[in-house]
Parts: sequence; structure tokens; C-alpha cells
Amino acid sequence: MIQRTTRLHKLVRSIGVGSSLSSSSKQLRVHRCFSSVAASNAEQACEQSVESYNVKKNEYADVDWDNLGFGLTPTDYMYVMKCSNNGTFEQGQLNRYGNIELNPAAGVLNYGQGLYEGTKAYRKKDGNLILFRPDQNAMRMQFGAERMCMPSPSVDQFIDAVKQTVQANKCWVPPPGKGSLYIRPLLIGSGPILGLAPSPEYTFLVYASPVRNYFKEGSAPLNIYVEEEYDRASRGGAGGVKSITNYAPVLKALLRAKNRGFSDVLYLDSVNNKNLEEVSSCNIFIVKGNLISTPAAVGTILPGVTRRSIIEIARDLCYQVEERPIPVDELSEADEVFCTGTAVGVAPVGSITCHGKRMEYKTGAQTVCTQLYSTLVGIQTGHIEDKKGWIVEIE
Repeated sequence: MIQRTTRLHKLVRSIGVGSSLSSSSKQLRVHRCFSSVAASNAEQACEQSVESYNVKKNEYADVDWDNLGFGLTPTDYMYVMKCSNNGTFEQGQLNRYGNIELNPAAGVLNYGQGLYEGTKAYRKKDGNLILFRPDQNAMRMQFGAERMCMPSPSVDQFIDAVKQTVQANKCWVPPPGKGSLYIRPLLIGSGPILGLAPSPEYTFLVYASPVRNYFKEGSAPLNIYVEEEYDRASRGGAGGVKSITNYAPVLKALLRAKNRGFSDVLYLDSVNNKNLEEVSSCNIFIVKGNLISTPAAVGTILPGVTRRSIIEIARDLCYQVEERPIPVDELSEADEVFCTGTAVGVAPVGSITCHGKRMEYKTGAQTVCTQLYSTLVGIQTGHIEDKKGWIVEIE
């Protein structure tokens, strides 16, 4: 009885971890867990409450949707799945959103053995929820896992985990036109390892947060600075996979640029320091007449899902699209420049500063960027018929 009471107290404390629920909702869910203790222990009771959790289509969390930015708003549940000793992932489960426990010697903490993905769920006008090309994220994680010597979930396991996470957090999916639910799948080396070697255990988890515009400018044009001192990635490195090790090294240049009033940083290749690579967290495109060009994803550039989608959409709209090395000098000849990514969507660039020279670009309603953005968002939100099989319905 004492052990059961102790577990129950721990359960009550864990319910409040990382949650933005109202006090009445917390009390209701605590009561659900309490009422089942007689039939089982506290942990089983909480699992039962997860399985029975259901929100009506039009029920929303208490969020100021009109002032939603791109920050962490903790939702109710996350999905967790462990890798067994034979290298395959076992059946995962939904847990309350909260802190996770790691050994100090975990591979992800000591050697950076980790990957992440980003995808989004959208709410249609009829209240139904949809995902955009989650299979592409699943396959990209598998590709990255091979590079980082990690096992990875199957495509079906990945998509099922994302679906379950969205369903359990459906009240956090913004109303139509107010944003999306950003979903962050993580694959980490969670087992302890002292010498440099692959981790003996792996954890796949998925959490989510409602978001809107990634940049503080909102939908306004970005002002970008060309970085000449620091590299984002090098040939033969891990720049072409979504490794967690790719992102901390860009913070120095990014913060310096933001302190100077710029939105983000555009990096050049590390060999010759003359060809465009990508922005800190997104791919880049330049437009000249009917020609749209983007750097080829050949190892140092992340092959973005939004990037690939925009290339297909542009070709469908009869634009010529080239994936090739782009010398930085071509920036001065471009009509338009825009960035793409899951978090940023399709963002117009108003200016780029390079070697002290500021170059300005066309933005606004009658641009290629706006046309591509409208088409992409129309498909993602269900306003335009999906003829490519990109949309996955969540039942």
C-alpha cells in the first residue's frame, strides 16, 4: 500500500510537468487516474487514461491563436518507443509530456548521436486533421540513421507514432488559418557508453507544439547576411542529414547576424567559399525570369521535404528548375530569392548583404514565391486538391 501510494504521488507530480492545461482539466485527468487505481497500479491507470483520451473535433486548448509564434507550447502527450537488443524497435506508447531520464553517459549527451525531424499537422475547415508527406520524413530519418550508425523505426512505425501523437494532442492543432501543430520526432542514443562507439540503446520519441510563423518578421520579407567566416557543413561531414550536431555550430554566426538586424545567415561552401549552400534552418532558391535555381543537395545540404515539394510544384507550373552549384555572384542578378523549410514554409527574401553590398529583390503579390507558397499551403491545408498523394488523413 505504501509503495502504491508513493507511485501515485509521483504520478500526480508528473502530470503537471511541462503542461499548459487549465487547472480544471488537470483535476479531471488526475481523477481519471485515481479512479482506476483500485483495478491496477498507478502507472497502468495513467496509461488507460491516455488510451481513452478523446477530444471532440471543435474542442480547442486554451491558446491565444491570434498571437501564436514559433515557440514551445507544451502539449499533453508524447510518444516513446525503445530499441530492443536485436536492433528493432518495440511497440511504443503515449506518455504524458514531460522530462525524460537519461544516463549521464548516454551516447547522445557525450557524442551527439542523435537525429531529429520536423513535420506538421493541419486542421481543415471540416475539423479533420491531415499530415503532409510524413513518409518523406521517415525515409530521411532512416537515411540519417545509417550515416550516424543508429537503428531507425520503419516508415510505418514512424507514421503511426506521428499519427498517435497528433490524435492525442488534437485540441492543440490550431484552427484553420491560425497555424499548425509542429511535430518533432527524435531518435537518440539513450544507452550509456564511455568509449567512442555507437550507443547500446536507442529511444525514438515524438512531441508536438502549436506554432505559426517561424521568423519574427512573420510573412514580411527576410533580410539575410552572407556568412564568410564560419561554415555550416563540410564535404564528407553530416550536413546532408538532420543530425543534432549540425545546429549548435551555426548559433555563433546566427546570433551575430541577428544582433546586426538581419533575419538569418546564408552559408557558402567550405571548399571554395563561393557557392551558395543554405540558410541556418532552411534551403534557398533564386529566381531569374522563368528559371528557378537551388543548390544541389549533394552531401553538405539537407534535402528538405518542402524543398522537394516546391521543386515539383514549380515544374508543374511550367517553371524551369535547376539543381546546381550557384556562385554567390549570381545573387546580384536574381529577380527573387526565397527560402523553404518545414518550419519556415516558403519565405520571401527582401535583401541579402554580401561583402558589404546590399542587394534587394522583388517581393509581394505578383511574384513566383507567392504563387508557389499559395499552391503549397493550399495542398497542405486541404484547400487545393491533392493529386500527388502527399496528404495523409488522420482518422
